[in-house]
Amino acid sequence: MDILYLLIPLSVVLVFCILAGLWWAIDRGQFDEIEGEAARILDES
Repeated sequence: MDILYLLIPLSVVLVFCILAGLWWAIDRGQFDEIEGEAARILDES
């Protein structure tokens, strides 16, 4: 039961880190043009 006092806060911190990374990627434009990049890599020779 004592391990829950450690695991619950760690999981909350992990969720906040994941959300911060997602926000950072969206803010930097990582997901703006997904189809264009997929086509660009196929067109290069």
